[in-house]
Amino acid sequence: MKTVAEYRHLIAELLAPVGQGLGAEAVRIDAPEVVGRVIAETLIAERDLPIFTNSQMDGYAVYSADLAAATTDSPVELPVAPMIAAGSAPTELLPGLAAPIMTGAPLPADADTVVPIERADPPRFHSEEMNDGDAHLVRFSAPSAPGTFVRKAGSDIAQGEVLIEAGTLLTPPRLGALAASGVLEVPVRRRASVLVVATGSELAGETGGELEPGQIFDANTAMLLAAVRECGAEARAVRVADDPEALRAALGSQTGIDLVLSAGGISAGAFEVVRQTLGEAAFEHIGMQPGGPQGHGMVQAGSRSVPLVAFPGNPVSALISFEMFVRPVLREWAGRSPWRVSRQVRLAEGLDSVPGKHQVRRGEFDEYSHVRMVGGASSHLLHAYSRASLLVHIPQEVDHLDAGDLVEVWEL
Repeated sequence: MKTVAEYRHLIAELLAPVGQGLGAEAVRIDAPEVVGRVIAETLIAERDLPIFTNSQMDGYAVYSADLAAATTDSPVELPVAPMIAAGSAPTELLPGLAAPIMTGAPLPADADTVVPIERADPPRFHSEEMNDGDAHLVRFSAPSAPGTFVRKAGSDIAQGEVLIEAGTLLTPPRLGALAASGVLEVPVRRRASVLVVATGSELAGETGGELEPGQIFDANTAMLLAAVRECGAEARAVRVADDPEALRAALGSQTGIDLVLSAGGISAGAFEVVRQTLGEAAFEHIGMQPGGPQGHGMVQAGSRSVPLVAFPGNPVSALISFEMFVRPVLREWAGRSPWRVSRQVRLAEGLDSVPGKHQVRRGEFDEYSHVRMVGGASSHLLHAYSRASLLVHIPQEVDHLDAGDLVEVWEL
């Protein structure tokens, strides 16, 4: 049997050409689907940011030299110049004057400092000043160093510098920086399109409602669709009975698929539809529990030959298999951290593992930050998995651990 590491490497190599061939597409920065996408090429700033030197505060734009001698006992008194509002054109200010200025308004040429309104006397703007700019006096009782409360043009990013590098994940702050720089549309890496195939004649057509005798609700479709989308890929699904013709028809009707993930139909039973239908793929057991049976290869989806990664049908086995082998690849394609946060934690209780199998158990932290198991090792315990906050890894060469022993856990 292959080890987990060997099989992970095999799947990564199988899927590598898909990631390399995803290409790019243009998306507006205000489009709903832009958050979480990956920039496909490095963008250079075409202008300074801030675009012009402006005021950081509501206050007075002045020359710092005019306030150099100001003290509490001997304040400097300056005539008030016309108001400068945000959105107004740049102006000039003569030495010896103080211009009321609003946050974001362009600083007058040669003025080099801003005094907040609450530090002026009077600490408010007069309505007359706002209306017609008639001369009034304002007093300052302290110096103000050059550059105080001034946002210099290009102090955030200068024209010609790298605005955002290729491979960067688009987040709200990064989109804000692009918008502030005047970028309306960005080249982003195309999302992979993944087809989820849930197999089994026992699966009910829809979740909810009444079940026929022997039927069960389909957990794999909803679960794997969500897992794929959480990785930043697009996903669609089909559900097929244990009928080779139905599976061939479902795959043949697809367009634009990059990867097929299947759940079920790969073990040693009499109705293993994926194994029986897709003879071009390879099926084997690996040293992992749950998730021992696995399949992989290239299959025909519509007019394209695409990779197939086939999981067991039990929901816990399917999701553990996705976590171990496919999730890291999809997240890397989407520019996201491929791996869960991992740490070494002490066990709250002893446990036994299957000899020769890398066992992935579900767990949670107790009140002492030790890990305890949630549910058993069986692959049908999906509700227990849903309550877990950790995946607990028991190495292949270990068959027993005592309370207090260290184990590797992944945070879910």
